[in-house]
Amino acid sequence: IVSLLIAIPLGILSATRRNGPVDAAGRVGSLVGLSIPNFWFGILLVVLFSVHLGWLPSSGSVPFAFTWDHFRFLILPAVTLGTSLAAITYRMTRSSLLEVLGEDYVRTARAKGLPESNVIGRHALRNALIPVVTVIGIQVGGLLGGTVVVEQVFSWPGLGSLVVRAIAQRDYPLVQGTILFLAVFYVLVNLIVDIAYMYLNPRLRHQ
Repeated sequence: IVSLLIAIPLGILSATRRNGPVDAAGRVGSLVGLSIPNFWFGILLVVLFSVHLGWLPSSGSVPFAFTWDHFRFLILPAVTLGTSLAAITYRMTRSSLLEVLGEDYVRTARAKGLPESNVIGRHALRNALIPVVTVIGIQVGGLLGGTVVVEQVFSWPGLGSLVVRAIAQRDYPLVQGTILFLAVFYVLVNLIVDIAYMYLNPRLRHQ
């Protein structure tokens, strides 16, 4: 969610205002986000917001509930993971939308005198989001078990840490159950991605 809230709006602004200040800042920010290791960025956030400012807890978790006490523990891990994912999604959104904006049907829509917001929102963006949805699906799969280091930094009891602990303790039934859950969840994510394709491009429904 953090990744999408940052990447897609910023990618749209960068593509529609190419070579402007927003585009330059977005490209530099995405490069920094891709270059910084997750665990190191998480440690920096802990030092700043937990040690120096004391605004957020440095680690741990509480039982799930729709309360501020629960979400306080989620902020730093979510920002840590979302930053690198946002960098990838931003670059994909920008490049895909720039490619679509150069297509003939977009130029035709502009030649008809349609408002720019209508051209982008109804004609360009839906086709540009197809590769973005693909990347998001891959990222969700990676988040399931590929966040072990970040979970260790924030002492967060995630699936990645659970699998590593089960392997270390040779708890094979737990390993098998967790891997099965991850596989089923990944299949469901890919199914949702395919459904999103058909929504974004109705022509795919007939294929």
